[in-house]
Formats: sequence, structure tokens, C-alpha cells
Amino acid sequence: MKNTRQRDRDAPGPQTPWDEIVPGLWMGGHYWTDPAGELQPVVVASEFDMVVSLFTRSGHGPQPGIEHLVAEIPDGPLTANQIEAVQRVAHATAEAVETGRTTLVRCHSGYNRSGLVVAQALVQLGHETTAAIQLIQLKRSPWALNNQIFQDYLTTGLDVAYLLTGLQG
Repeated sequence: MKNTRQRDRDAPGPQTPWDEIVPGLWMGGHYWTDPAGELQPVVVASEFDMVVSLFTRSGHGPQPGIEHLVAEIPDGPLTANQIEAVQRVAHATAEAVETGRTTLVRCHSGYNRSGLVVAQALVQLGHETTAAIQLIQLKRSPWALNNQIFQDYLTTGLDVAYLLTGLQG
């Protein structure tokens, strides 16, 4: 497992395994913090029709037969290929929600990487970018999308971010 989690933020752990952002679209992580302050694993079984993982850990599900898209990305600056992967899974997420499939997008804690994909899916579903970010922070946590780079990707537009990032490589 490659290290994809940025550890320089002092965000508290999430208080729930996952939260519904809009009907059918859930955001969460592989870990949550219980009321005693202890880190607990989140294992997905068959609660969702589709799971999108931007961070993976063996044994965290979903169970066989559940559609599982994996696009491991870092919680930091992305390459053009990683932005393209975000676009791909965000598109799949938006399509799943539009067709009534319950979908969980998750990363380590369910704050930044999952927030990037959920926000982009919300934009594709017709939400304005700033409103999508605010909705995620309201429904998941004020700490969600605390990665300013990810907010910049969203407000610039992932298509433009992809092109600009590609110029650097």
C-alpha cells in the first residue's frame, strides 16, 4: 500500500462512518472516531449499490457482488492522470446517483479525496461549485474539503486543472 494520506492537517477524526450528502450519495472513510475518541475501522458490506474508494485497506469491503471502483490518489497535488481518474469516478458517481443507485465515495477519513469526487459529482448533477463544497461541509463535516488545492481544482474546473497540470509534466 502506497502512502496517499497527507498527515499535516490537525483535523479531528470524523464522528460517523459515512454521511448522506444528497439522496443516494454518501461520503465517508475507512476509519471514524467513536464517542470515546477511539479510531474505529469502517467495513462496508452491502449497504450501497456502488462504492468508490480513493484509499483502500484490505478487509474494509465492500462484499463481493457490489460494484467497487478504485482510484487511489494522494491527499495533495495531483498529476494529470490522477485528475483524469477523479473525473472518471466522479462521472460514474453522478450517473449512479441519477439512476437511483445508492453510492458511497470514501477515502481514509472521508474528508478531502472523497470530498473532491463528491463535489465534482454534485457539479455534474447541476450544483454550483461553491454550493457543492458548502453542502459537503454542512452534511459531512466542517473539516471536509479542507485541502485548499482540491478546492482550487474544483473552482478552476477539473478540465482546466487537468490541462494546466499536464503542461507541467
